[in-house]
Amino acid sequence: MSVWDDLVGQEKVSAVLDAAARDADALVTAAAADEPLPEASKMTHAWLFTGPPGAGRNQAARAFAAALQCVSPDRALGGTPGCGFCDGCHTALLGTHADVTTVAAVGAEILVKDMRDTVRKSFTAPANGRWQIILVEDAERLNEKSANAVLKAVEEPAPRTVWLLCAPSIEDVLPTIRSRCRHLNLRTPSVEAVADMLVRRDGIEPEVAASAARATQGHVDRARRLATDPAARERRAAVLKLPLRLDEVGACLKAAQELVDAAAEDAKQLAEEMDGKETEELKAALGAAQGGRLPRGTAGVMKDLEDMQKRRRTRTQRDSLDVALGDLTAFYRDVLALQLGTRVALANTDAEDALEWLARASTPESTLRRIEAIAACREALDRNVAPLLAVEAMTMALRAG
Repeated sequence: MSVWDDLVGQEKVSAVLDAAARDADALVTAAAADEPLPEASKMTHAWLFTGPPGAGRNQAARAFAAALQCVSPDRALGGTPGCGFCDGCHTALLGTHADVTTVAAVGAEILVKDMRDTVRKSFTAPANGRWQIILVEDAERLNEKSANAVLKAVEEPAPRTVWLLCAPSIEDVLPTIRSRCRHLNLRTPSVEAVADMLVRRDGIEPEVAASAARATQGHVDRARRLATDPAARERRAAVLKLPLRLDEVGACLKAAQELVDAAAEDAKQLAEEMDGKETEELKAALGAAQGGRLPRGTAGVMKDLEDMQKRRRTRTQRDSLDVALGDLTAFYRDVLALQLGTRVALANTDAEDALEWLARASTPESTLRRIEAIAACREALDRNVAPLLAVEAMTMALRAG
C-alpha cells in the first residue's frame, strides 16, 4: 500500500509529489555515491500545500515526508519511494520519525518561542533519515515573529532540509514565504471518492459511508469520524434539530448554551486523554519518582506545559464549535436549495422533513441572512469573542431570519 493511497481525489497532486520524491531519492543516492548530481530536478526545499478544509493538506504533506524518508530496498530496482511499509515510511506517517518535526498551532497562533528550536533543528543534518523535514500544519497561524523566523530558514536552508507548509489558501501565508515555496493546491474530493475510501480503508458499510461523505460534503476527516463515532452522529443530529427550536428568546439562549457546553465537553474529553499522559511523561523526563515530588527548578517547565494545555483546550473547544457551525451552514444551504427548486446534492437527506418545513415557512432572503449570521459567528470566534456571546447573537439572528 503506497503512501499516496490516503490522498483521496488528489491524483494530480500525488503525481507531482511522486515525481519529486523520485528526484529527491536520486539526489540523495548520487550524493552518497559521490556521483554527479542530476541536472534537472522536480525536488525543491520548500513546499506550500493549500486547499479547503478536509481536502487533506496535512495528509498530503505527511505522505510526501514519508516518501522522502523511504528506505525500501525496492527503490534500487526501480520502485517508487513511498512504499508505506518500511521503517522510514512507517515512522514518518505515525509522526515518530526523528528527522520529521511537526509544528501545529496549540492556541490561536504559533508563537515564536514554539518555532525557535524547530528553526534551529532545520539547519542540522538528518540524524538517521535521508532528509531533515519540518512540517508546519497550520502555517496560516504563524504570527509576525514566528513567520519571520520561518522566512529566514526558508531563505537559506540547509542542503538536506525540506519545509512543508500547510494553509487553507496561498493568501494566508506571507508573500515573502510563499514566493520561496512550490505551491500545490488540493481540491475538495468528491462525495463518491470519500465514500469509497471509507469502505476500502476503514471497512465502513457502504450506506453509512455514503451518508457520512454526503453529510460532510467531501471533508475526509469529518466523514471518517461521523462514520465511526456514534457520539459524533448524536451531536450532529442535535445540531440539525436546533433550527426548529428557535421560536422564543429563551429557547435561543438555551440552544446557544447547549452548543457551547457540548463543545466544551468535547474539548474536555480530548484533554483528559492527552493532558494526563503528557504530564506523566514530562514528570518522568524531569526525574520525578512515581507519585513523588518534582526536583527543584522544574516548576517553570510544568507551568509551561499547563499553559500549553490550556491554550489547546481553548482551541479544541472553538474547533468543535466550528464543526457544529459548519453543519448548520450546510443545513440552511439545503433549505435554500429547496426554496430555489432543486434537490441536487442535498447534504442532509436524513433531515429532509425539517428542511422542507423550513423551506415552506421562510423565504430565500431570510435563509441567506441566516447563513450570513452563522458566518458572522465564525468570524467573531476567530477574533476571540467569548463563545457564548457569539453563539447567542447567532441564535437570535437565526430566530429573526
